[in-house]
Amino acid sequence: MTTTAPPPKDLRDFYENPAVPVASGTPRSRRQARMLAEALGAAGDGRPRTIIDIGCGDGTAAATAAPYLTGHRVVGVDWSQDALRRARTRIPYAVRGELTDGGLPLRTGAADAVLFSEVIEHLVDPDAALDEIRRVLRPGGHLMLSTPNLAAWYNRALLLAGVQPVFSEVSLRGIHGRPGREVVGHLRLYTARALREFVAASGFEVVRLAGAPFHGVPRPLRPLDRLACARPPLASILLLHARRT
Repeated sequence: MTTTAPPPKDLRDFYENPAVPVASGTPRSRRQARMLAEALGAAGDGRPRTIIDIGCGDGTAAATAAPYLTGHRVVGVDWSQDALRRARTRIPYAVRGELTDGGLPLRTGAADAVLFSEVIEHLVDPDAALDEIRRVLRPGGHLMLSTPNLAAWYNRALLLAGVQPVFSEVSLRGIHGRPGREVVGHLRLYTARALREFVAASGFEVVRLAGAPFHGVPRPLRPLDRLACARPPLASILLLHARRT
């Protein structure tokens, strides 16, 4: 199947388009929030933790996570003005910032935790992004990163059949050679092993790797997709918890 869309002028123009999906699915957001809540503990010690949601998009994921993070302070950060306008209708704090071009508008060690949900696959320079995240995290601070899994169970079968894997893209203008209808701008994809090694090499200690389902899986296959979460290397979405060393 091939779909076409008006060509973007550049990546920034592409991501400012409100038609480009910015939410990755409620199940992933909930699982990730539960992992973070478990890591942070209750906010009953008198010091609410500061959680930065980098690439918050329209705020849907942060709003979904908020009930699991009661007492903590969640701040959304995005460079898209359109996304921030929508985010401010869902979360109390949303500010403009970038991982490049001067870095995030945060002092060194200001954050207790960073949510980095389905962002890394869109980046030209993920190394610099993790450097900046490490800067704003306090020592021992938590990184909760999620990204699509190149080696998801169905992608292994698709590759054997000579079909382009789901989540991978060869164009910003249309879908070519793989299932799906949405162009979302993925530049990089990770397997579970590659993600672990990359994060560890960037100055973090990997604590846990979990899996989450993908809302785009056809309905008849969703039970299989949920079962695959028990083995993260086969899951649709990789959820990684790491701590700043």
